[in-house]
Amino acid sequence: MVTLAIDRIAAREGFAALIAALGGPETTRLVGGMVRDTLLGLDPADVDLATRLLPEAVVERLKVAGIRAVPTGIAHGTVTAVLPSGPIEVTTLRRDVSTDGRHAVVAFTDVWQDDAARRDFTMNALYADPASGAVFDYFDGLADLDAGRVRFIGDPCQRIAEDHLRILRFFRFHARFGERIDAAGLDACAARANDLMALSRERIAAELLKLLVARHAVPVVTLMIDRGILRAVLPEIADAATLATLATREADAGVAPDAIRRLAALLPPDAAEGVGARLKLSNADRKRLVAARQGAGDEGPRALAYRVGVDSAIDRLLLAGEDVAPLHDWTPPTLPIGGGALVERGLRKGPEVAMVLRHIETAWIAEGFPDRARVDQLADQVVAAALADPIIASASGASSGRA
Repeated sequence: MVTLAIDRIAAREGFAALIAALGGPETTRLVGGMVRDTLLGLDPADVDLATRLLPEAVVERLKVAGIRAVPTGIAHGTVTAVLPSGPIEVTTLRRDVSTDGRHAVVAFTDVWQDDAARRDFTMNALYADPASGAVFDYFDGLADLDAGRVRFIGDPCQRIAEDHLRILRFFRFHARFGERIDAAGLDACAARANDLMALSRERIAAELLKLLVARHAVPVVTLMIDRGILRAVLPEIADAATLATLATREADAGVAPDAIRRLAALLPPDAAEGVGARLKLSNADRKRLVAARQGAGDEGPRALAYRVGVDSAIDRLLLAGEDVAPLHDWTPPTLPIGGGALVERGLRKGPEVAMVLRHIETAWIAEGFPDRARVDQLADQVVAAALADPIIASASGASSGRA
């Protein structure tokens, strides 16, 4: 029997008390992504438990044990146990009663295999004894995990009909874990690709952005384009050539993959604004998506980063094929002079100060952000030139009481 290494999980403060409160391994098991990731030697992002107990019993037992219980999704069987080491979701075993492609009506059960059968892929339907680490595998998930194969539980077309998001999840999990594509799953996703139109654009965006930074994102996105998976919801994406080039540049520059940058690489420049709105990205992400394809200009990496921000500058530079090394571990400085110093030099408070300050800032940027001593020299020069202008000199003189 395969055994999960649970030392780190078991050592979490409050975990042993939680398992005891829930009746031990006969009643409660580790489940899903944390089992999968731990078997792969990855650090699981979350620890989830499946239990035979009904949600109300979970809440009551946690209360008796002095563990805070939050009914985060109690109608669907989920209670969050808040431990000193972090929250853990505890979900009652379920089976699907009905589905409509977006939502499921569930009934509680005490049969482990029923709960496993409603999960999407075999590698996500693994359970583990929280005391011994013994793994329970009802659908050959261990073999698929070992082979790097993302495989639907049951008939792929039927599973997609139950939840259309599984199309994108199939490709996201393949991009992360896959080594060989499951032909039946691929064909089913292609056949039912139009089902994606029924999903909210937020759900599509969430899955797509996760996929774009996965290990095999480029070949998987290429495959999705070739099989027409995204055509119904993102017809603007024609090929993955720019994405492939960007991924190579990111790797060469030692820059971590970024989902918004990679989405920009997939889109024609004039499509970014519309796609960002359609996917309901945050305002910051929309702005960055649009800016990414606006070119790097000729002002230099640090000047660009000062003007648009480091992240946006890296986007533009990488997409333009420019060097990003000058931005490694670099934080844009703050102009070391303000309007008050210009007033002390004779300028009148008001628009003239802002105008002169912009001239100083432009010269400071052009010289590579020199220190305060050089900025003072620049200020003296620019203010002197400004006061040589009769209009500015007259206004400044009048404001200071000089004729």
